[in-house]
Amino acid sequence: MYVDTPNRTIRAANGITYAYRRCGPSNAPPLLLLQHFRGTLDSWDPALVDALAAERDVIALDNAGVALSTGQVCRSVRDLAVDTLAFMTALDLRRVDLLGHSMGGFTAQELALLRPRAVRRLVLAATAPRGAPGVHGFTEDVLAHADFEPLGAEDYLFTFFRHTETSQRSGLEFLGRYIEREHDRDVPVDEAARDAQYDAVVEWGIPDHTALQRLKGIRQPVFVAGGDHDIVVPPRVFHLLGGLLPDARVKIYPDAGHGFLFQHHRQFARDVLAFLS
Repeated sequence: MYVDTPNRTIRAANGITYAYRRCGPSNAPPLLLLQHFRGTLDSWDPALVDALAAERDVIALDNAGVALSTGQVCRSVRDLAVDTLAFMTALDLRRVDLLGHSMGGFTAQELALLRPRAVRRLVLAATAPRGAPGVHGFTEDVLAHADFEPLGAEDYLFTFFRHTETSQRSGLEFLGRYIEREHDRDVPVDEAARDAQYDAVVEWGIPDHTALQRLKGIRQPVFVAGGDHDIVVPPRVFHLLGGLLPDARVKIYPDAGHGFLFQHHRQFARDVLAFLS
């Protein structure tokens, strides 16, 4: 189970020591999880990871300078992609499937463009293409919660879950799973790392119609997924992303926000495994 999976470290050729967790059967290609803004190894829903790891070799990491990993935090999505490739090389991951959530979805797209042969399939969850309209930084209400120190339960519930009774209840259930791990937890993202990551988010979202054409270079099959009431990434962007990718399918999950994959973790895991197989 993910809550019992030990933290591991590996030193890459760039001198950075990466923290990561790995669980599931040793099959190829592995499924590499790429985290959202301010996310750490503990931010993945254990129920989702366990469902994926029932069939797949699942790997989660802290990028450079984040939580338990050493080095300088990446200030651009391109740097995040290069950093992730350095981690993959250190672990001898020559070809992977990618699941990127939010900012991690930005990284997944960039990595697939920089190193096409290293990526077999992509799952892009609650994320946007570079230069898409309406994603140039967070709205003021979202930023008020995403930028808060320290993050509390109310911040997660506001940002990741729809403001309905059913979705908020799912959010509380997720938070219960989030705190299940009692030992060897990851450390929170500090303010410097938070600010650097936000620079990357904002730069990615600078309106640029021509940048959208880059998506034609992603030839791998892609599963685009999101919640129907996401307040971080407008749901219309999921359809834009799916429409511009050469080989994509789109699914929108009901009564859900930015954390739809935690709210609908059972169905999302089934959908992801079916797509990857």
